[in-house]
Amino acid sequence: MQIVTGLGSRAVPGLALTGAGALLCLLLERLPLLQAWGLGALTLAIGLGMVLGHAPWLQGAGATRWAAGVQLAKGPVLRAGIVLYGLRLSVQDITALGWGAVALDVFILSSTVALAWALGRYVLKLEPRSALLIGAGSAICGAAAVLATAPVAQARERDVGVAVATVVVFGTLSMFLYPWLAGVLWPATAHSSPGYGVYVGATVHEVAQVVVAASAIGGQAAHTAVITKMLRVLLLAPFLLILSWWLGRGAPADGGRGRITIPWFALGFVAVVLLHPGLPQPLVRLGVLLDQGLLTMAMLALGMGIQWQALRRAGIRPLWLAGALWLWLLGAGAVLTRWGWPG
Repeated sequence: MQIVTGLGSRAVPGLALTGAGALLCLLLERLPLLQAWGLGALTLAIGLGMVLGHAPWLQGAGATRWAAGVQLAKGPVLRAGIVLYGLRLSVQDITALGWGAVALDVFILSSTVALAWALGRYVLKLEPRSALLIGAGSAICGAAAVLATAPVAQARERDVGVAVATVVVFGTLSMFLYPWLAGVLWPATAHSSPGYGVYVGATVHEVAQVVVAASAIGGQAAHTAVITKMLRVLLLAPFLLILSWWLGRGAPADGGRGRITIPWFALGFVAVVLLHPGLPQPLVRLGVLLDQGLLTMAMLALGMGIQWQALRRAGIRPLWLAGALWLWLLGAGAVLTRWGWPG
């Protein structure tokens, strides 16, 4: 009902703007140069959104023309995109690598988020929501995880922008460093070693960045990396449910929200994952395309609300946190997959 209500005449300009910007980003991500750098549509969208957000015709009174549609893109459109993200996964993905890969992904996720909370809150003195967003983006699936975590953590748009920026920086470093590490940790066998693929899939931030880092080696490693990454994405739903419970415990005066807010879109995500195998493939492909568009629209809308001054005020501490988490993923993942993974 919320979506239908929002689709009045006031929402059309903002939806048209975010839709056109999303289409541009989806086309740009196909350029070989941007693919080589692992810059997907979501990353491009937040950059374009920040540029549009500073355009003179979107400032002051002119912003009211676009506000309703942009707000719709940041709310219901975003949640619909997270639900449809489940079309990229299926239960069969779990059995493809076995429960060892699931256990590895669970450990990587939980340890990374816990480290983000400890370092962010008690060492770097970041706000809790900022630490959570950076932790989720590093631990699960980059920008998509940041977007999904933001409404549960009640994060601000500037926190989302900072978290996504850290994903871009350290994910880009991973794309160049991981192929070199493959030759060091799996000499002469990296192209056929599932261990390297699990390493990339379990520790690199974005799906696009996983593809680039694994494809540099090729063979079985690339296939294993993508499946492992998809298993990691599947953990997004239980993470959001646990996070909602954890944030809701206790009274507001003690730092809690006093109640548990169930992220229903996370349950929708799980439902789509379970239903996915029974859907016709043409419908799945269409749904994936729609999902790409919805998430890109949402990211662009969020970018429009981010101001350069807000990013400057965030300072260097979020980058320090993201860097520490990246080193953890790099080191712990290497130890576990090189000497603990049976492949």
